[in-house]
Amino acid sequence: MPRVTFEGAVFSGKGEGRKFISLPWVTSQIEAALGFTPFAGTLNIRLTEENAAKKRLLDEAEKFEIRPKEGYCTGFLLKAEINGMSCGVVLPQVPNYPTDELEIVAAPNLRERLGLRDGSTVSVDVTV
Repeated sequence: MPRVTFEGAVFSGKGEGRKFISLPWVTSQIEAALGFTPFAGTLNIRLTEENAAKKRLLDEAEKFEIRPKEGYCTGFLLKAEINGMSCGVVLPQVPNYPTDELEIVAAPNLRERLGLRDGSTVSVDVTV
């Protein structure tokens, strides 16, 4: 399957990903779509300007829909890899979501597993 590689810098988010991923109905949908139980949180990546422009390629990619409970937004998942580990890219469908951000879910805590901190550069290969 074709892949698109995105590069950017790790940054600390507001904790919204942790709240969302921790919801049982979200966790079960990620498990069904990606085949792993996600760590309760996301790895936030701020894309370079060039990579942010490539993000539009994901609009036409095959995605899994996270069907929300009432009061929550829809999200989409795409299969991906980071440093050879299976992961997923979450695309929240909220108004004004930054075009230069990617949120990554994986079974392990990626910051700990990969020794990442704010400002660390990472590459994510997304299946499109």
